[in-house]
Order: sequence, then structure tokens, then C-alpha cells
Amino acid sequence: MTAPLIERSSALRQLRRLGKAMTTPLLPDDYLALINPLWSQRELRGRVEKVVPETENAATLVIRPGWGWTFDHAPGQYIGIGVEIDGRFHWRSYSLSSVPLVEGKTVSITVKAMPEGFLSDHLVNGLEPGTIVRLASPQGDFTVPDPPPEKMLFLVGGSGITPVMSILRTLDRRGSIPDAVLVYSARNEDDMMFVHELRVLALRYTNFTFYERFTDADGMLTADQLDDVCPDWSDRTTWACGPAGMLDAFTQHYETYGLSDQIHVERFTLAAAGGSAAGGEVTFGVGGPTVDVDGATTLLEAGEKAGVNMLFGCRMGICHTCDVPLASGRVRDLRSGDEHGEPGEYIQTCVSVAAGDCTLSL
Repeated sequence: MTAPLIERSSALRQLRRLGKAMTTPLLPDDYLALINPLWSQRELRGRVEKVVPETENAATLVIRPGWGWTFDHAPGQYIGIGVEIDGRFHWRSYSLSSVPLVEGKTVSITVKAMPEGFLSDHLVNGLEPGTIVRLASPQGDFTVPDPPPEKMLFLVGGSGITPVMSILRTLDRRGSIPDAVLVYSARNEDDMMFVHELRVLALRYTNFTFYERFTDADGMLTADQLDDVCPDWSDRTTWACGPAGMLDAFTQHYETYGLSDQIHVERFTLAAAGGSAAGGEVTFGVGGPTVDVDGATTLLEAGEKAGVNMLFGCRMGICHTCDVPLASGRVRDLRSGDEHGEPGEYIQTCVSVAAGDCTLSL
């Protein structure tokens, strides 16, 4: 992201240094936050402007970011959002569903409440407009080149529509949707997000085909049915986002036909390898808490449960925001099954579990 204005302007930097000298031992941010919580240079913040219901269990959060946000995200990327609940910040990453525009000075994410998702349920059903949240910068490479390819295919299931919606809205705003097919599966019509907007889009663009699949009636779309819904699928560049089983099946299908380079996949959950780790006692930094952790709980999750302020980004081993040095012991990477035990070696806490007692340098 581009550096905040205050970092690019020498005059503003001098003014900030003067303010710091006058307000010590507090910082200017401490006083500015009293006036407006969004005026912070310590961290990205945002105010929830609206919570717009999309379906019975999904909602779009319209957020006004504060200082440091540059509105230059690429359609298809995701952001981190931290919400304080009972005195603790809970973090997750969600795809942006809005287009990268300064107009309105807001961004939006669309969240589906999951039965096992404590934070997602709170965001959909418990978050009040006006809430101040913490934000992490946009990341991710589930994006479309500019200009886009001549023939595109989107394979989407459930909440996987959110990054694709940002892509389609951006192409629509440019008035340049190419030959594109969207195959979107949801349980039923009531559970299908943005269905009316997508139907209108299909009416406006003759080269945009919207194939609706309701799994309660028709079952899951299988890879061998792809010829039925998109006969020229092998000629198209494909973006796929949805449940892990669906993505695994279509990834294997493209590999079978030697077309792995033509499919871009975005996962919302970690794709773990088989096998298991022993677990053990994990110590989080010198003097930090030591907790018993099983072989299935990631070190990031264990630290958060222990009240440790753990940094993270994607929670899927992509962005490396969560990397910390291993002081001692052994850990296991859930994706590959590989074990790491070299002191000082950086490990990704979001995809690593304890393989015996270990200590992290925090």
C-alpha cells in the first residue's frame, strides 16, 4: 500500500514530532483518538457504517476506514478485521465485495454466519453500526489481470461469491465484462447472495451467462458435469472459490486434463495434509504463558486462546504475517506434514501445530 500522507509529507512529519514532544509521555494519537477514533497512525481502523442483510444468515458490512487506507485494493483481495468482544480482539479475514473506489470513502465485506463461526455470527447478527474495528491491509492474489482474458469462467459455491462479486462489479463499472460464465451454487434461492443483482447483470450483458445451481434440489455440481453447464470450459481462464471439497474436485479435474495453469483457486479454510502431531506444552515467549496444546490446534489458535497478542493475516499460510522464530522444540506444518525444529527458524503459526514441547520467540 502507498505510505500514509503523514509519512510522505516532511511538514506533517515535523508537525507530528512537535506534537509528540508536547504531549509526552502520551502520544498525539492518544489525544487524536479522543476526538476521532479513526485518526490513528498506530493501526488501521474503521467504523462500521451499515450492516446490510443479504440473506437470512449473511450480511454486508459497509466500513469507513480511517487514516492510512488508500482504496487501491485489487478486486478479489481480502482484508483482516478485528472486533473487540468481551475485552479481547477477535480477528478473521474476509473478501472485499466492494470495488476499489475512493468515492463514498467506504469499503465492504460480505460475511456468512457459520454454525462454528463465533466471529462470523457476531458480525452478521450482533455488530452495531458505529462500532470501531481494527483492519489489516488488503492481500491476496485471487485477482483478474487488466485487461481481463477474453473468455472467463467463475466456479463459485456459497460465500465464495464475495471476491467474485468484487471482480464482476469492477468489470461492470468499467463497462467491459468479457465473455464470462458464472456457475454459482447455493442451498436454495433464499440462500443465494446477490442473486437479483447477478440476474440483472446477466440481462444487461449478453456475453455474461449466470448459471444458478440450487443444491437442495439439484445436489452439488460435480466436475464431470462441467461440460453440461459450460461446454467450452477448457478454453476459459477459471477462478474458483467455495467449499474445500468442491475446490479439490475441480483442481483435480483441471490437473487430469493438463490445465492446472488455467484455474485460480481461493480457499477460505486451510487445506491440511494427512497425519497427526503429538501436541505438547507450548510456551509463548520469555515469561509468556505455557499451555497444553493438542496436535490439531494451530499455534496461532492456541496463543489466542491463551490471551497472547498473536499477529496474523490470511490464517492459511499464504501471507506470512504470523511468522515467528522457533526458540526450541519441534512443530509440524499442517499443509505438508513436514516437521521443523531448528532454533531460530521462522515458522508460520497459523498452519503449524506442536510436535512435542516447544517454545516460540515472541
